[in-house]
Formats: sequence, structure tokens, C-alpha cells
Amino acid sequence: MQAWQVHEIGEPGGVMRLADVERPTPGEGQVLLKVRAANINFPDALMCRGQYQVRPPLPFTPGVEICGETEDGRRVLASPALPYGGFAEYAVADAAGLRSAPDALDDAEAAALHIGYQTGWFGLHRRAGLEAGETLLVHAAAGGVGSAAVQLGKAAGATVIGVVGGAAKVSVARELGCDVVIDRREQDVIAAVKEATGGRGADVIYDPVGGDAYTQSTKVVAFEGRIVVVGFASGTIPSAALNHALVKNYSILGLHWGLYNTRNPELVQHCHGQLLELAARGVVKPLVSERVPLSGAADAVQRVADGVTTGRVAVLPAAKNGAAA
Repeated sequence: MQAWQVHEIGEPGGVMRLADVERPTPGEGQVLLKVRAANINFPDALMCRGQYQVRPPLPFTPGVEICGETEDGRRVLASPALPYGGFAEYAVADAAGLRSAPDALDDAEAAALHIGYQTGWFGLHRRAGLEAGETLLVHAAAGGVGSAAVQLGKAAGATVIGVVGGAAKVSVARELGCDVVIDRREQDVIAAVKEATGGRGADVIYDPVGGDAYTQSTKVVAFEGRIVVVGFASGTIPSAALNHALVKNYSILGLHWGLYNTRNPELVQHCHGQLLELAARGVVKPLVSERVPLSGAADAVQRVADGVTTGRVAVLPAAKNGAAA
């Protein structure tokens, strides 16, 4: 089969190599999956750079989120068991972690409903307790992680403020359903949020960016508000001033979704059921901005790493060059 492999640490576009390799052999409790679509996540780039908390042995195939097909023809969602990731024609996954793919979504959309939307659901509902009528602020609202939080926030009845960078992303955030969109390149984020909320601030802030975005969050979080720390796409991990949290009565909540797979797998399945229902009703629909053939995976991962994409970019191993649709 064909698979992308990383033999050395570095930028995805430079270290990912497409090769002919043997199909992986499933271990105990694992299954072999034909990859129908693999969604690109920021952790794929971090793994190539050697900066992710999971460091698979070299060589490895990136790709942490797929829509696959079992040997008996079932369409499923899975997180491949590294080092046999999803940017390949076949991948290996733990049988216990398979989730049914939603009938309402195509393969690329279905692949994108997994990690990003699970993270959003756990962040907004399990960690922050978002309630209808509250104001939700989402950083990087046009990106893969942020776009999921926007849709889930709207589904929960919140007023959603999206922060993005650039005019093209402003349009995407509006289409996703943001009630207010702030272009951080053209506007003062702090002033704009205060104006939009009448000076009150946001009840829940969803931050996959870190760095300056986190600093802005502390200045616009409402009384008894909650800041959900999801990741650090900016590359800068902020230091929390706990005296400031004390003075303003807000909470700082960490979220590592992957831990729930071992600590509370029943809740992960419950969340999946909620997402299937929302997808069936058309309330949530992953924004897939690009569908690329397997040959285009390295370039696509690099563009996600560089922050120039919107929504999700999906790799379709069965598509011919230039024929991904």
C-alpha cells in the first residue's frame, strides 16, 4: 500500500515521504481499516516536529483521525493506533475505540466529526457548563477546532463571538453562524468584545491558540466566567496570573480530550451519540474546506501547520491526483 512516513523530525512538508510499504498487521484487540478519509489536525504537524505529547517511534505515519471501512464493510470513525496513522491507504485502530460514522455526512465530513467536535463538546459542556443565553468567545473561530466550537455553541443556544485573522476568515466565521466576528488583524479584540457585550465580557472562552489570545481572554472574561484552554497553536504557552483569576472570579479549565478515552470511555460514547443526533438534525456539519488526494497530504499538513487554512482539510486516499472532490 501507499503511506506517508516520517523518518526524521522537522517541518511536515520537508520530512513526510510517500512510500510503498506493507499493510500493517493488527495486534491484539485491533482491526485493519481501509482509509476512506483522513482529517488533518494540528497535532499531525506537531508530531512531525517532535513537539506533541505523543512521540511515536520513527518511522511513523501521521494522521490521527479517519473515517474508515472495516473488513466486513462497516463505515466507522477511529483514531489510528500509531505508528500506523491515517495518511495511508490502510490503518490500524483499537477495536474498542471505533465509532459509527454518521449517515448524514460524507466521508470527509464524518472524519472531521470526531476529535475536534468531541473536544468542543467536552470543553463547552463537561468542563465549562455552557448554558443557553450565555456568551461564548471562540478564538481561531474559522479553523478546524474553532469552527466545531462555534457550531456546538450555537446548538447550545449561546451567543457566539468569533475571533479570526483576515477578511477571508471573517466570511467563514459568519457562515458558520457567529453572531459577532472580530478580525484581530484589523480590530482591537479587547475593545470589540467589550463593545459587543456591553462591557460585561464573555461567559465562556474557548482558546486553542494560547499566547496573546489567552492574555486577551483574561481581560474580557465575565464575572464567574470560564476560560477553556484547549491548545497552543500560536506556539506560545502562557503563564496564568492566578492573582488575576482571584480578583475577577473566573476559572481556568484545562482540556485534554484524549484522557477521557481511558478515564471515562462511556462519556466519550455518550458524546458521540449527541454528535450523531446533532448531525442528523443538520445542526452541526463540519466545514471541509479542501479535499486532497493522498499525494497532496504533505503539502496540506504544512498549510495547516502554517495556519493558512480554514475549517478542515481532508485527505482522500482513494482519489486520483487532481480528482479529489
